[in-house]
This record gives sequence, C-alpha cells and structure tokens, in this order.
Amino acid sequence: MSERSIRHVIPPQETSDGAGVRLKRAVTWNTQPEIDPWLMMDHFSSDDPDDYIAGFPAHPHRGFETVTYIVDGHMQHEDHLGNRGDLQAGGVQWMTAGRGIEHSEMPQQKDGLLRGFQIWLNLPSNEKMKPAGYRDITADEIPRIDLASGGQVRLIAGQLELNGEHHVGPGDNEATKPVIADLLLRPGENTTLPLPTEHAGLFYVFEGEVSVGEKPVPTHNTALLDTGETLTLKAGRNGGRLVLLAGRPLGESVVQYGPFVMNTREEIEQTLRDYRSGALTAG
Repeated sequence: MSERSIRHVIPPQETSDGAGVRLKRAVTWNTQPEIDPWLMMDHFSSDDPDDYIAGFPAHPHRGFETVTYIVDGHMQHEDHLGNRGDLQAGGVQWMTAGRGIEHSEMPQQKDGLLRGFQIWLNLPSNEKMKPAGYRDITADEIPRIDLASGGQVRLIAGQLELNGEHHVGPGDNEATKPVIADLLLRPGENTTLPLPTEHAGLFYVFEGEVSVGEKPVPTHNTALLDTGETLTLKAGRNGGRLVLLAGRPLGESVVQYGPFVMNTREEIEQTLRDYRSGALTAG
C-alpha cells in the first residue's frame, strides 16, 4: 500500500476575526487548489478573555459549510432560521450555508480557556444554492477509538478502519465525503490510518509534535499531504495532538469574497446584491 508523505509544512497566520477574536489561520485561500475541497481552517485558543470575549456577532455566509469544533469552553450559535445551538467542550456545530444564512457564534464564558477550530468545507456548484441548514453534534455522539499504544481518535466525520473495525463519524457530505478527526498520540506513539487515495489530506498540530516519515511538524503548523492509501503518524517525545482533514476534491473554480464562496465572479456579484437587498436570507 502506498504511504502518504508531506508535500509542504505551512506556518499559521496570526490574525483576528469576528469582533476581534485572536486566532491562528492554519490554511487559507492561497493553498487552493492543493487543499480542495477544504477552504480554510482557523484555530482559536486562549485563556485571556480579551482574546475571545467579543466573539463572532451576526454575519452572513453563502456557498459552503462550516464545521466548528470546540475542544475546551462554551459557545452558542444563533441564526436567522431560528436555530440555537449550545456548543460545549467536545461538541461540533455543522452548518450548511447553502443559498444563505446569517448567524452568530458567541462565547458563553467570561474567563477560562476557549479552544477550538472553525473549518470551511466547500460545496459543489449544484449545492451552493440549496437551503441552509444547521446541526448540533454533541460530544457523546462522536466515536472515540482507543489506539493500541494509548492514544485516541475522535472521529467527527467520515469513515475509518481502525483496530480491525469500521467506524463512522456523525458528520458527512455526499459530494466531498469528508474525514475529520482529532487524534491524540502518546509520546513516541505510531499509528497508521487508511485514507481514500483520491482524498486531499492535511493535518494541523495543536499540541506537541508529529512526524510523517522523517519530517517533523511542530506545534501550530499544518502539513499538506501527498496522495496515498495510508498515513503513518509518529508523536514526538512529548506526544502530539492534531486535527486531520481529508476530502474528495471537487475540481471546480473557487471565487471567494469575505464570507461568500462561489464559482464565478458573477455569482459573487449576485451574492452581494442579494445580501444588500435582503434576498440572501429571504425565504
């Protein structure tokens, strides 16, 4: 079986978003089309409330899905459709922006550690204008798979064959067949994961260090992967923890403008007209 290797290691961009939430932008538009169908991944992590307390007030989206995974802390989602989600440690909100949604994500804590990720997953052209939707996935809905050497995999989306068993995460999209997993590896631990050969793959290390072959990936760096049937990861001397993303590429053009992701400039211009007129969230 062919092993995946690392194509590039990318340091994060320090930035802020929302009303001033400090974060690390792990991957973004300048890595397209290498990360197709993934669009962006942000990592927020701070125990200083000044870094997160202002949150992400109401803002629009169109044309893709957002997957927000909270590792530590407590946030709340509200949108114009009347959905209200209570997002606590270990939980996920899976939001399909589709033709348009306006939502907010606000911290429900005044102090303590808030840590997590927001991942943007593209939709194919024939799904970009489908109705918006929202789903809460609680921590106890996410399978936890113990590894032989003491580590653990939390399978947020997709399917994995591990320990001779077939495991299925609660998140899915038929077009891109995403795999999203949080892997905790003990010091020096090795693990091998089978991944669909055609899937674009990457991972972001948020604790410790993880290597593929002889190439180490330090904390807060992203590894973009070559194709292959399996991925073998080895934790450093202090262990490692990472978020793994793999998905079936769409092979379509991507035009992004702020919170909108479409296929052409003309579609973006129409989206802006719809947003200004109120049509983006009408109906």
